[in-house]
Amino acid sequence: MKNNKNAINRRHFIKRTALTGIGITIIPRRVLGKGFTAPSDKLNIAVIGGGGKGYTDAIHSWNNDKNNITAICDVDWGQSKRLMDKFPNAAKYKDFRKLFEDNNDFDAVTISTPDHTHAVIAMAAMQLGKHVYVQKPLTHNIYEARTLTNAANRYKIVSQMGNQGASGHGVKQMIKWFDAGLIGTVSEVQAWTDRPVWPQGIEPPTEKPTLLNSLDWDSWIGPAQWVDYHPSYHPFKWRGWWNFGTGALGDMGCHLMDPPYRILGLGYPTEVESSVGAIYKKLWEPENNPESCPPSSRTQLKFSATTKNKSDVTLTWTDGGLRPFHPELIPADHPIGENNSSNGVLMIGDKGIMTCGTYGRNPKVYLNNGDVLTPNDLGTNILPEHGHHTAWIEACKEGYGKEKHQALTSSFDYAGPLTETVLMGNLAIRSYMLTKPKGDNKVDYPGRKRLLWNGEQMKITNFDEANQFVKREYRAGWSL
Repeated sequence: MKNNKNAINRRHFIKRTALTGIGITIIPRRVLGKGFTAPSDKLNIAVIGGGGKGYTDAIHSWNNDKNNITAICDVDWGQSKRLMDKFPNAAKYKDFRKLFEDNNDFDAVTISTPDHTHAVIAMAAMQLGKHVYVQKPLTHNIYEARTLTNAANRYKIVSQMGNQGASGHGVKQMIKWFDAGLIGTVSEVQAWTDRPVWPQGIEPPTEKPTLLNSLDWDSWIGPAQWVDYHPSYHPFKWRGWWNFGTGALGDMGCHLMDPPYRILGLGYPTEVESSVGAIYKKLWEPENNPESCPPSSRTQLKFSATTKNKSDVTLTWTDGGLRPFHPELIPADHPIGENNSSNGVLMIGDKGIMTCGTYGRNPKVYLNNGDVLTPNDLGTNILPEHGHHTAWIEACKEGYGKEKHQALTSSFDYAGPLTETVLMGNLAIRSYMLTKPKGDNKVDYPGRKRLLWNGEQMKITNFDEANQFVKREYRAGWSL
């Protein structure tokens, strides 16, 4: 057989095998001969959300023409113009439902849209048997995360969440350190971020600017409750509104909580408690709006001991630029977490402390005897190029349940419970912000308490009003 990569295109190959009754669409290279690119060697990928992170997700999955970008769907073609210009032959859509209805010539989907649409798009794709890569956080609420986790196994598809540090060298090194017993048993974890870097704790806009010509606003709203278009929502600033985003925790929690969650083998938290920063415009009257995420927050999650870590664990999260103070074991002139300490993790054990920044950057161990360990052999290459995406692509080619799929670092079996843990913090934050009239012009805050969580039942057991934040009501015409 001659080495002619264009001799058999993928669509013709599938059609021909179906007609002959072979029923096989994936043929190993060795069957077709050396140098021949089998139709299955290039994954056909549909991109949903092509601006910002969606662009890099598409480029990393395409991986210098090792795979095909066959369709691009974005509610705002102005935001995705760069990607559409790079792949002019890709079919173009504004509504993912139209893509799924009209076009079946793809194997997998990358989903890099605002948080509130992750679940409905991923579920629709999985129901069609498409493999899915979904940006972090996996979903907008806890119920959606549990539902997608179960669905990925039910529909037997390969899944990956986009917390790329999970595939990095830094996290792998930290696992080795912990498994070797260097820091002993961990009872306390601190995680923090400088987010939000967008407006939060503000009043919703009231003016109605002209809608962008490039934007399908109805599709952008999707399952969320309707609000009129405003640049305070799109692009990017949607992160600070509960209707669409998940705040600082949703943005960074899946990156920064991943190392301790993975390394310690944590499960569902048993309880959660939060407090939030306030903005004051009048004396004694905080102006935090229930529609907007707070400007800063502090959350404490508790976990039971695991087979990997024989102690209960308290994980404290802070955002809004707040961070923990230096432990005595870490020298005063050493930054904690990132080099500028803006994001980071501390895992405090009885033999030492392990610390890192976002994506597992700058991992270090400080031992009780004064020794400091750093992975000098890693250099600056903490994240393998395209590693998180490439692992997903290769697993898609091999198929559900096979070795490469089982080795993925953020398949939904893992990413779902991690996301639930992150979003548990948001449940506590929103409960903390609940108010009720108390009389004499005073306000009661009934949710400012320690909330007890039954993970299996997805239920707060001591404050029923908090359970309204486990899931959301979808706009008419939308469902999961």
